[in-house]
Amino acid sequence: MKIAFQTLGCKLNYAETSTYERGFRAHGLEVVPATQVADIYLVNTCSVTQHSESKCRHIISKCHRLAPEAAIVVTGCYAELRREEVLALDGVRLVFGAKEKSRVVPGTLEALVGTPALETPAGDILPAFSSGERTRSFLKVQDGCNNFCAYCTVPFARGHSRNIPICEAVRQAEAIAAQGMKEIVLTGVNTGDFGRTTGEGFLDLLRALDAVEGIARYRISSIEPNLLTEEIIDWIASGTKFQPHFHIPLQVGDDALLKKVGRRYDTALFASRIDYIRKVMGEHVFFGIDVIVGLPGETPESFEQTYRFLRDRIRPAYIHVFPYSRRPGTRAAVMPDQVQESVKTERVARLGALCESLHAAFTEANRGRKETVLWESTRHKGPEGCFMEGYTGNYLRVTAPWDPAKVGTLEEITL
Repeated sequence: MKIAFQTLGCKLNYAETSTYERGFRAHGLEVVPATQVADIYLVNTCSVTQHSESKCRHIISKCHRLAPEAAIVVTGCYAELRREEVLALDGVRLVFGAKEKSRVVPGTLEALVGTPALETPAGDILPAFSSGERTRSFLKVQDGCNNFCAYCTVPFARGHSRNIPICEAVRQAEAIAAQGMKEIVLTGVNTGDFGRTTGEGFLDLLRALDAVEGIARYRISSIEPNLLTEEIIDWIASGTKFQPHFHIPLQVGDDALLKKVGRRYDTALFASRIDYIRKVMGEHVFFGIDVIVGLPGETPESFEQTYRFLRDRIRPAYIHVFPYSRRPGTRAAVMPDQVQESVKTERVARLGALCESLHAAFTEANRGRKETVLWESTRHKGPEGCFMEGYTGNYLRVTAPWDPAKVGTLEEITL
């Protein structure tokens, strides 16, 4: 049997798909690219925006056209929230939602296109990590969210906050190290909320992973500012394997709007976290900040507050800008003062230009500094010949002439 995979959305989905792929290989199925004819297509979907759902439908249709007799299996957030809609699509034989991923046993055709084998209770977390790269793996340690922010469907799609035990996370990290990968990125829907299921602490998790032999570097993919405590920051800064790179969601820089959509912090707390990190770790920490443009009630004045807060107060290295997408079933979908799409587009462009300026300034501020790079395996072609890329600890991308002996190695360089 031949099986192909398609993945959309977040790094959690990629970690889960990679875990399924390893499971099917172990049970004798041949994994082929999704561009080839297969007996089964497993599509791991996203539902964060209308565009995401449209893209999911397009990919499912493309699989069916390529192999009309194939069984298409659909999982993920779109499958969870629009189950009947997905089941009605041509070629789809089985739908299991994001909350059911731990209940499907990868390995046999019957488990996919027949009745899924239920070996774990509904709502459990599927342990997962990505593989395929020779340098970096995304390790899923947490799933679900209890926050129910007004604009977000993730708690409905992913379920309540839950986590794998620390001992399981360590076992997964050891498996990643055994594959020769040097860096792990911790992922979750609300990663800093780790411990809801097991009563363990997020800092306890970090300490246990830091001791795993063979892993040289860790990153935290995203963490809420109210969960990033001074104790965690102090420990990371004390000389651990965790890198000076933080991905922190702001969403909007207007306190009234933060409260309206149910965020659990204000701009003062957010700024204080950034200040404290810079105080104990220095000015060369990479901050990637999530911002949603065009939330209901975002006036020109509130957008300007966000813009000035980022430009003058936070000064991140990168801004991840997302236009608000109205999602059925959320509180924000029925709020008054919805923002026109053309206005969202203009505001996205302004923040995009600000991001370019801030990233250029951060890059220039690092010029001449010594940093350690983890070289990646992809061989690129350019006008001056072949080259390779890698990332510094503070997440600057650098290039060098292609040298296969350096792949997967750490090298100190002058930027």
